[in-house]
Formats: sequence, structure tokens, C-alpha cells
Amino acid sequence: MSNKNSVNSRKLAILNIAKNSNVKQNQPANNSTSYFGVNSFSDKVMREKLPKEVYLKLRDTIRKGAKLDMSIADSVAHAMKEWAIEKGVTHFTHWFQPLTGLTAEKHDAFLEIDEGGVVVERFAANQLVQGEPDASSFPSGGRRSTFEARGYTMWDASSPAFIMEGPKGGILCIPSVFISYNGEALDKKTPLLRSMEAIKRTGLRILRLFGNTGATRVVTTIGTEQEYFLIDRSFYMLRPDLQISGRTLFGAKPPKGQQLEDHYFGSIKERVLAFMQDAETELYKLGIPAKTRHNEVAPHQYEIAPIYAEANIGADRNQLIMEVLRKVAIRNGLALLLHEKPFAGINGSGKHNNWSLEDSEGNNLLDPGKTPEENLQFLVFIVATLRAVHVYGDLLRATVATAGNDHRLGANEAPPAIMSVFLGERLSEILDNIKEGKRIKAAEKFVIDLGLSNLPSIFRDHTDRNRTSPFAFTGSKFEFRAIGSSASVSLSNTILNGAVAESLDLIADDIEQELEKGLDFKETTLKVLRKYIIETEPIRFEGNNYGDEWQKEAAKRGLPNIRRTGYALDDLVVLKNRQMLKNQGIFTDEELSSHYLTKLEKYVLTLEIEADTLNNLLQTKILPAAIDYQNQLITSVKGLNDLKDQIGYEFNDTALEILTEFSKTLNEIKTANISLKESVSEGLLIDDLPSKAKYFADNIVDKIEGLRQVIDNLESITSDDLWPLPKYSEMLFIL
Repeated sequence: MSNKNSVNSRKLAILNIAKNSNVKQNQPANNSTSYFGVNSFSDKVMREKLPKEVYLKLRDTIRKGAKLDMSIADSVAHAMKEWAIEKGVTHFTHWFQPLTGLTAEKHDAFLEIDEGGVVVERFAANQLVQGEPDASSFPSGGRRSTFEARGYTMWDASSPAFIMEGPKGGILCIPSVFISYNGEALDKKTPLLRSMEAIKRTGLRILRLFGNTGATRVVTTIGTEQEYFLIDRSFYMLRPDLQISGRTLFGAKPPKGQQLEDHYFGSIKERVLAFMQDAETELYKLGIPAKTRHNEVAPHQYEIAPIYAEANIGADRNQLIMEVLRKVAIRNGLALLLHEKPFAGINGSGKHNNWSLEDSEGNNLLDPGKTPEENLQFLVFIVATLRAVHVYGDLLRATVATAGNDHRLGANEAPPAIMSVFLGERLSEILDNIKEGKRIKAAEKFVIDLGLSNLPSIFRDHTDRNRTSPFAFTGSKFEFRAIGSSASVSLSNTILNGAVAESLDLIADDIEQELEKGLDFKETTLKVLRKYIIETEPIRFEGNNYGDEWQKEAAKRGLPNIRRTGYALDDLVVLKNRQMLKNQGIFTDEELSSHYLTKLEKYVLTLEIEADTLNNLLQTKILPAAIDYQNQLITSVKGLNDLKDQIGYEFNDTALEILTEFSKTLNEIKTANISLKESVSEGLLIDDLPSKAKYFADNIVDKIEGLRQVIDNLESITSDDLWPLPKYSEMLFIL
């Protein structure tokens, strides 16, 4: 009976989707500029709401990195409260990013009771600047325990406060860092802010060498392309594996996947477009400039990308984008899937992190200009980035290591776990000429002319795009393509900033030492660059990173290729990496150990949860359906056998063959499931966390996949009327 109900629920979901798939045509929205940033305590709002001298001091903190003047905190808190109350807000929260990779918040009301029982709405300076959430229950890698619960949040004034609208009123959210009672970072933002300080220091040092005395800071900027899947929420609610683990733990391959390549940049379905437009409205109100939307490669896969921002603001925005997409999807009867590989056999989802450097005047320091061969300053920053990836590629790999991302890295839609850099033909030629001491010739502009009178001619860029490279130069920025779709971008940018800062310091040291010998500045700079160009040659690769040939070549070059998280995370705490991060003032040894142990624990728990979920679904849904079908086959074979004397010959061979194959598959499932459960039980007995993670990487991953394969085979030979859960052919093509 329960299995029939499951099947009925599946069929009913399809009927309901068909019935409700028409999208109501709404009136056109107001021009986006009319409501952009209405829920953001932006520079415009601060100019309007704050006294001039308070505004100027706060602006210096935001734009110049000056220390917050606590004397202005009362004025800012009052203005922020009044602005929020005007918009129907009743509560505030310090919004922070613990080591879960998600965001956290504790809501407090403005409401207070004065002496005499008078009810007032108040928001004091100390409430703006500092909060005190319980720190014991957040992941900390053992740094906090239940009896050491005190933790503090502190306002990050450089990231705008915002109002998150709720069903019954909004919440004033104050972007914050999260630290322990002893001042240790317990979040992802504090190290990111420290790494931006390192870039500011070393970047200005380089600019001063080139005679720039006007710039007051150098900042990293990021623009994050966010990939995601959408499916109908009715299907999602019938797939416990999606709800619990974020991915389908089984699912037979449909006849059509993405092989026709007809979804990429295709016309967006009306229902999805309505969702996108709703989400963009919410993001615009928050002051998040969503710029691009399009269909991605896989069925029901999409992408959204905002305009770039300073790294800490960009990281905040990406967290908000994921949260807004999730909420708006529910309102539209959809489910948002951010797992890196929610469906096997088709492309997974990543998060392309476009990273660059900018000075206080708004100059992009990675812009090659019209003549990159003559732009020595640009070449210094390029070579420093090359060295960062060459020396700390293992550390960058560790920052993107998760159980989910392991399914994606190295597949057809994602770069392998080998860190390499693509520069493009022109930049490669320039660096090769510097290496060989040749005169660098200016390149002629290459004009693309199709010979059609009604189409303009265009100039070709300095570089092509290599979509297979994990770290590609794309004209005025580097695109780090290895981050998983569900991840925070903070850690990867923190490590990249720190590694580049160290490289800039070393290059500056070398240039200053050579200049003391009386050499010409240009000659000195080229000499220093030559040294690092030669050193970083192994990391440069212009070809197809997906090919097997590259993996062989990378091994010859000594580049690491660590495929699984249980091993990759160890590079977070190797000596050279710890020293760099400590020297740049980004992590203490204890803080880095906290990240390491937290990530190991999450990896093990993720695989344990997947194994338990798979076993539960097998016992409660899949096997009951399979046994029902097996009984039907047995009845059919018996019935045919009873008729053979009347007919005079045996004609039930086919039915018997089907029954035999089906029974064999059930036995294979039983054997694989027993093996998986035994391996999980054995792994949980291991006390040492790094050893446990490696055990799970070596044993549990493959056994989950092995069990999946036989379940998928079972699905393909079980009567469709009896299969209890939505199939790939339904989830990926019915919307």
C-alpha cells in the first residue's frame, strides 16, 4: 500500500506541474534604478541620514581603511535605527559567517522598557559595534567547547548594513566578524579582511617603486558567477536524498541528458524567467547589482553573476545571492539545488571567482592596457600571481576541497584538481621573451572582419579564453574556476590574497636590492621578473586541462593532483603554507588548525550522512518497490508454467530470464549495502580525524558509488509504475 502511495504521489506531482506551469503575466516592474539599494544602508543613505562630520569619518573608514572612530558610533546607530524603522523593521542582527560556510544571525528587538514601564525603540552604539552570540555550538575544530561559550561579533563597517525582508516585517542585518573570547577568528570573514590588509600593504609597496605616491590603498576585487539547478518543488519533496544530502544518491541515466548541447544560452523558460526576475528584484533592493543571467550547460541549470566588488563585499553578496535564490525559489514552487553535483552524468555547478586588483583611484592593476609588453607594473602583478599559484597551488586546491566538489573536479565541466594558469598566446609570448632576454616587440592589433558590409569590424583581445583552466587570465582579471557552487568564496580569496602579497613582497625585495647596485629601474625590473618567470614555468599551461595528456604532463612537471578531500585538506597545515599565512598576518596556527579540523569533520559527516540516507531509502522505498515487482514476475512465471501442458511447449523463457536478472540485481544490492554499512561502522571507530577522513576517502566514496550503480541498474529494469521516487527524466525535463 505504501509503495502504491509513493507512486501515486510521483504521478500526482507531474500532473500538478502540468496544471500549474502557466506563468501569470504581471505588469512591467518599475525601472530598476528606482528601487535599487532601497534596503541597503548605502553611501547615498549615509549622506542623507548622518551629520556631515560623522559621514566623512565613516566614509574614511570604508574607503581608506581607517580605524573606526568610536565617537561616531552613537550617531550611526541612531540613524541606522531610524532608517530601518521607517521601513517597518522591528529587529536587528549581527550577520556573520561561521565555519559552517553558511551565514548566522540572532535577532534582537529594538524594543526596550525604560524606568516606569515606558516602551521605547532603542539601538545603542554598543549594540551596533558588538554582539555576543553563543560560540560553543558552531564548528571550531575544537577551539570552543560547551563550557567555553562566549564569542563576539564585531561590525564590519566596510560592508553595508541591509534589510532582509520577512513575511511580517524586515530585519536589519549588520555584516560582522565572529571571534572567540580570546580573540581568535571563528569565521571566514576575519581572515579575508586580514588578507586584504596584506594586499594593501604589499600592493602599495610596488606602486611606490613605480613612482605612484598618490594611491592610498590597493584592494582585491571579485565578481562571482554562481551556477545552480532548479527543479519543481513537488519533485524535491519526494526525494529525501536531495533534501538531506543535496544530491541524488541514485538515478538511472535518462535517454536524453545534455548530449545535444541545446540548453546552454538557450531561450529561458517563462517559469524560470519569472523566478529570475523576482530574484533580481530582491537583490536590487539589497543593493546587489545582478548583471548576467543565462541557461547553463545541463538541463535545468542556470547562472547569475553580479558586477564585481571589493572582496569582502563580494563575498557577502555571494552569500546573500544564494540565500535570496533559495527563498525566491520556494515562493515560485521551485527548489534551488546548490550542490556541486546534484545529478550524475551531467554537468555539475561551480562558482567562477573573477579576481583582480585595484588602487584607490579605481585603476585595475591587472589591466594590460593597449601595450602590455611596455606595462612593467602590470607584468609585476601578473608574475606575482603566477608565483602565488605555483608555490601555493596545493593550498588553493585545499580551499576548494569538499565531498561535493570531489564529484565535479576533473569531470567534463570542471578543471582537474591540478592547479595551473592560462595566460593566452600574447602574454605567454611576452613572458617568454623576457625569460630569453629578447627585445619585446609591440603586437599589431588583429582585426576580425567578416567581409559583410552591414557588420562592424572588431579588435581581437590579447588573450583567448580557456574554459578548461582552473586559473585563467581573462583580459583584466584571473578567473579561479575550481570553487564549488555551494561554497563560501572567502577562504579561496583569503589564500590567494596572502600568496600574492608574499610574492609582491619578494619581488619588491629583489628590485630594491638590485637598485642598490646602481642598475637602471627598467633593466632591474626585467631581471627580477626573468627569475620568477623561469621559476613559475611549470604552472603555465595553454592547452586542454580536461585531457589525459595534461595529467601525465603535470606529473612530469611535479604538479600535485590530489583527487579527494580526505587527502587534499592536509595541505592547509603543511609548514610552508602555515608560515606564509602567519607571516602575512592572516591566520595563527591555532586558527588554521581550526579550519583544517572543521573541514575534515564536515567531510566525514557528509559521507556518513550520505551512506545512512542511501541505506534508509533502500530499505524503506526502493526494496519494497523492487519486491513488489519481483512478486509480479514470480506470479507471471508461475502462471505461464501452469499453462505449458495445455499449450504443448514452454514459452516462458523471457519472463524467467527477466526474473533471474532482477533477482541477481537484488542480491548485488544487498551485498553492496552490507559492505558499505560495515565500512562505515569500521571507519567510525577511528579516533584520529585526519586518518578517519582518509579512510572515508579510500573506502566510503567508492562504495557509495558502487551501490548507486546497482540501484540505477535496478531502476532501469523495474516497472515504471512501481518506482517510488521521481526519475531523472522527470526532474530534469518537467518544469
